[in-house]
Amino acid sequence: MVRFGRTFLVLCAVATACDKAPAVRFTDVTEQAGIDFRYTFGDATYGNILESSGSGVTVLDYDGDGNLDLYLLNGTYLEGISDPQGRAFRDTPNRLYRSRGDGTFEEVAEQAGLDDRHWSMAAGAFDYDGDGDVDVYLANYGPNVFYANNGDGTFRDVTDALGLRGPDTLNGRTKWSVGVAFWDYDADGRTDLVLGNFLAFDPDTVDPAAPGAMPHPERYRGQASLLYRQERDGRFHDVTAQAGLLYPESKCMGLTVFDADGDGDLDLFQGNDHQSNFLFRHEADGSFREVGELSGVAVNDRGQPTGSMHGTLGDVDGDGRIDLFVTDLRYGALYRNLGAGMFDDITQTSGVAKAFRGKGAWGAALFDFDNDGDLDLFSANGAAEELVLQLPLLLENDGSGRFEDVGPQRGAYFQTPRSGRGAAVWDYDNDGDLDIIVSHVDLQATPALLRNDGGNRNHWLGLTLLGSRGPASAIGAEVRVTTASRTQMKVNQWATSYLSYNDPRLHFGLGADAMVERVEIRWPGGEQEILEDVPADRYITLVQGRGIQQR
Repeated sequence: MVRFGRTFLVLCAVATACDKAPAVRFTDVTEQAGIDFRYTFGDATYGNILESSGSGVTVLDYDGDGNLDLYLLNGTYLEGISDPQGRAFRDTPNRLYRSRGDGTFEEVAEQAGLDDRHWSMAAGAFDYDGDGDVDVYLANYGPNVFYANNGDGTFRDVTDALGLRGPDTLNGRTKWSVGVAFWDYDADGRTDLVLGNFLAFDPDTVDPAAPGAMPHPERYRGQASLLYRQERDGRFHDVTAQAGLLYPESKCMGLTVFDADGDGDLDLFQGNDHQSNFLFRHEADGSFREVGELSGVAVNDRGQPTGSMHGTLGDVDGDGRIDLFVTDLRYGALYRNLGAGMFDDITQTSGVAKAFRGKGAWGAALFDFDNDGDLDLFSANGAAEELVLQLPLLLENDGSGRFEDVGPQRGAYFQTPRSGRGAAVWDYDNDGDLDIIVSHVDLQATPALLRNDGGNRNHWLGLTLLGSRGPASAIGAEVRVTTASRTQMKVNQWATSYLSYNDPRLHFGLGADAMVERVEIRWPGGEQEILEDVPADRYITLVQGRGIQQR
């Protein structure tokens, strides 16, 4: 027996011993963890697309103490949009929950300076300036806000100094930002970012075909996503048009940065709402070319553009190539990576379509909940135009990329209909298995912190990557972990869920293998690095060119 975290773990010596162990279960510990958040969409009704879109959750270590904290984003009363009786929800703040390191949290948003009162959708957490602490870029309906970390547990607003407030309007309506992805797209050693914007929301819009119902997204114009390049002086400049990314009528719901075609530079997937998805391939001259249809990720297996949310990354079949799962309001799309930038839709044959049909999927994660070495699938679900509750999903991978719904056997949360939106996976208690946090827009309005009980009876390894040219130079790095029984590949990218940001550490389930024979890293730009004989069951930091820096 080994003491680790809060529980005693029996580390299985052989696979058959693990097979006899009790099943992994998820326990809702929201209340006992001290998370007392209540989401508001500005009033007590559910009447427009802004209210139905929900908000995200961001996992970050804002104070650098080694424990993961939680930032939960809120809506607020908006004059002319919210029901007048909702004025009690005016200036509703976001909430920041600081981990005490014992599985409980304290709310500290006001003390930290992150009790923002805008209508917040998503918060990207990243050390943009390489000073060692995590900054926060808040994507709002309305002005965006960039909070720089002071290094003492507090933040200051530096939005205007950095040039990141963004335009007030796009296509004649209030700018509606839904997410941000950080990267060094031009490989100059400075962090750049791409900002996802949704649609030009007009609260007076009425659908003539159904005047009493919430108008469909097709009734609105779009809003372009924006690429910001960081210059030598630290300020950001909009280079969307010159990079070939200006699509003024697009309706982005999620952005995912990864090397889709294996050529060593980073591409951009954009999930669009009731439009064909985009895949922007990074060209040799630094510009981007839209190849979604050519690559096979533009529409679902029926050739239909759906209400896509976000691209989630993972090698579902263990072939060493990163596949792409896109949640949507029909039954999702699981695209198998064929190599050379080509994808094949396997939603039906994988079992995903059967499980997801009719659910309305939003935040999702490909993650190894039982640490057996393959990727399982979680999804937060709920209808869009109406407040119809749905069961969340937990699908288990059989190891070959075929999935089966095991949620009802894994915890009471999966037996209870909710209306979920943002979701993230994280090891909040640092015990070696991945837990789940979900936000909801139903009138219960509480989040759910689902503690993983039993996943850490298998071995595991957690990795933090730091690039040699600053934090952004590690985004998109591909990591292969080889043990006696398998090789796994993951991408260093945690902005892979709707409105939400996962645990920034790469997590590998190792099954019965207690030693990692090789860790192979392909850094953005193509540099290769190999480490050998790495012990399991710990979190380590790997610095490009310097190996393991801490255990």
